[in-house]
Amino acid sequence: MRVALVTGGTRGIGAATAEALLAAGSKVAVSYRSNEAQARSFTARTGIAAFRWDVADPEQCLAAVRGVEEACAAPIDILVNNAGITRDAMLHKMSVAQWREVIDVNLGGCFNMCRAVLAGMRARRFGRIVNLGSVNGQSGQAGQTNYAATKAGIVGFTKSLALECAAHNITANVLAPGYTETDMVGAVPPEAMQKILSTIPAGRLATPAEIARCVVFLASDESGFINGMTLSINGGKYMA
Repeated sequence: MRVALVTGGTRGIGAATAEALLAAGSKVAVSYRSNEAQARSFTARTGIAAFRWDVADPEQCLAAVRGVEEACAAPIDILVNNAGITRDAMLHKMSVAQWREVIDVNLGGCFNMCRAVLAGMRARRFGRIVNLGSVNGQSGQAGQTNYAATKAGIVGFTKSLALECAAHNITANVLAPGYTETDMVGAVPPEAMQKILSTIPAGRLATPAEIARCVVFLASDESGFINGMTLSINGGKYMA
């Protein structure tokens, strides 16, 4: 049985991914940063253990990986870097704090978590890493220079990591969702949402379950020859 860790895994795409990995036969753990009530509710509903730490803190990530592996009595085989935040503002109004927080969580967190699991994966000669990108990291989006920069950066990061790890039977791929039915997207004002929907040929948002199924595929043993790739799931909004 593979052990999978999903960061930011108590709601939205992360929660759907954790449940899909569990249904596919993995032993699953998730992380969260602040909403303890949500984490408790998620664990009560799914039976999936939730651990609290900040992915932006490299020392917390190292300690947390050790804690998860001790709790699961097995090493982590699958890492899904899903944790992410937005602090939207037009660049001329964006504060340094808004820039830095998004960089540290979205891109720094990806680095911190991969670094924490990689030595073990290399020693065991197996690993599956799936990093969550975004359609806005591919196409750009006004008001999201910080967020889009992190998601575009994740693509270059993942390609480089794939080259470093391929000989050790470790794959690293990006899953780039389009607009999805999550709390983050739900906060978009109705008028803005109508404009977004008008740009999606499918005419709707993705469901978290649709994104999760693709993560499960990339995380499977059978996907070992797919490496350094970006899988876009955006209803035709952006075709790279």
